[in-house]
Amino acid sequence: MIGYTTMGSPFGALLLVGGEPTEGGGQAPLATVSFADAVDPAARPDWRSDPAALRDATRQLAEYFDGGRHEFDLPHIPQGTAFQQRVWAALDTIPYGTTVSYGELAARLGVPRDRIRAVGAAIGANPLLIVRPCHRVIGASGVLTGYAGGLDRKRDLLTLEGALQPQLV
Repeated sequence: MIGYTTMGSPFGALLLVGGEPTEGGGQAPLATVSFADAVDPAARPDWRSDPAALRDATRQLAEYFDGGRHEFDLPHIPQGTAFQQRVWAALDTIPYGTTVSYGELAARLGVPRDRIRAVGAAIGANPLLIVRPCHRVIGASGVLTGYAGGLDRKRDLLTLEGALQPQLV
C-alpha cells in the first residue's frame, strides 16, 4: 500500500507520497512531492495516510522552508527513463540559491542544442518538486518558465533561496 501525508508550506499544502516503509517501521522512500492542489489522495483507494512513514521528509522540507536546510538527504524511489534519471541527477547538482538555464543544463549533460526541449520535458516530469530542485532552471534570458507548481511558486522558491530579489507590489 502507498503511504502519503500532507504538510503546510509558505506556498501551499504539499502532498508527499512514499513507497513501502522499510522493515521495522522505518521511513518510506519518497515517490513524489507535489503541491496538494494537483492530486487528490481520496481518489486513490490504494493510498493510505501514513505521516509517520514520511516524517523525515516532512522534517527536512520544514527545515528548508525555515532556511535551515539547503540540501535534502532522503531516500527516494527511482521512477523514469534513463534519460530522465540523468537529467534529474543533474538537477541535484544545482546549488541552493543559484539558477541555470535549460541550455546550460543541457550542455552540462552533453545534450545537443537541438535536444534542449527533451531536457525541458524531463525536468517537467520531475516527481520530486522542491527536493529535486527543478525550480532552479530558468530560461536563457533569465525569464522564469515552466514549473509544475506554477510560475508564482517558482518565483517564490527562488526568492526564498535568495536567487531572486523579492518583487515589490
